[in-house]
Amino acid sequence: MLMVKSADRSVYQAAEPRYQEMPYRRTGTSGLKMSALSLGFWHNFGAQSDTETMRQICRTAFDKGITCFDLANNYGPPYGAAEENFGRILATDLKPYRNEIVITSKAGYDMWSGPYGAGGSKKYLVASCDESLKRLGTDYVDIFYHHCMDPDTPVAESMEALSTIVRSGRALYAGISNYDAAHTRQAMQIAAEIHLPLIVNQRCYSIFDRAVEEDGVKTLCGQNGLGIVAYSPLAQGLLTARYLHGVPQDSRIARGSKFLHSEDLTEKRLAQIRQLHTIAAARGQSLADMALAWLLRGDAVSSVIIGASKPEQIVENTKAVENTAFAADELAAIDAIVKMA
Repeated sequence: MLMVKSADRSVYQAAEPRYQEMPYRRTGTSGLKMSALSLGFWHNFGAQSDTETMRQICRTAFDKGITCFDLANNYGPPYGAAEENFGRILATDLKPYRNEIVITSKAGYDMWSGPYGAGGSKKYLVASCDESLKRLGTDYVDIFYHHCMDPDTPVAESMEALSTIVRSGRALYAGISNYDAAHTRQAMQIAAEIHLPLIVNQRCYSIFDRAVEEDGVKTLCGQNGLGIVAYSPLAQGLLTARYLHGVPQDSRIARGSKFLHSEDLTEKRLAQIRQLHTIAAARGQSLADMALAWLLRGDAVSSVIIGASKPEQIVENTKAVENTAFAADELAAIDAIVKMA
């Protein structure tokens, strides 16, 4: 990363060799390729986050070949803050590279009060997309997702909303997130009928969370040309060396995270983490890198979303792409550990 001093600020110039080491994977059967790792904005990009740290995280990610930046309308806190912060970084640093990056956003969960601030209605999805574009300061996003299934809205209406968004130029492609097999099948059928470029389903997926396999979505997507993007690949930090020797005071568990609690770190889980750490070490990887590599084995997953609170974590996580091959006995050992009584 080269920093050239100008009269008023440092001008970012992306590292020249940024595309040499990062693999790029086709998203389903579409023509869009995604970097094997994406940078997620679910955490660490809220209003209280340090501006310079956020900029360095984004710059480092792009310098390491990460071209996909994953956002949603209500990422923060507060809601909208992550998009606003990334919009500023886009304007100051990444704007010259807009054609080289994939920006995604979502709507579905609660965003504003009243009956039109959540769900899957056309009114909510189109309005939320417009608000996201304002916060991001861009004319379009590359993928716009319906963030979650809505039992009160027909899937057909949500797909029609995504079609309106794509046909109007607000997005290039459409995606779904957190859709189960039945709703994924419906969404794909409707998308085919209305010629909607629905290319991806984003799901929680990790060594510890196999729901996307258990409910049939992974197989369904693979058979029908829909890509999978995996989020929470490190199980909120459990699939790292973070908790090998107890609970650090600055960890999510110690801070009382909404998504990770002290009861999640049982003796059984801790034993699993330690055994997985041993397998990773034998592979010459950290536990986190092995967990990311495990998701990238084969070609079912188009991209894995990583989070970071500092640039050094980006550098460490990108090492995962250097070895995504697993021997049959390694995969069997990992499965056995996860299934242990």
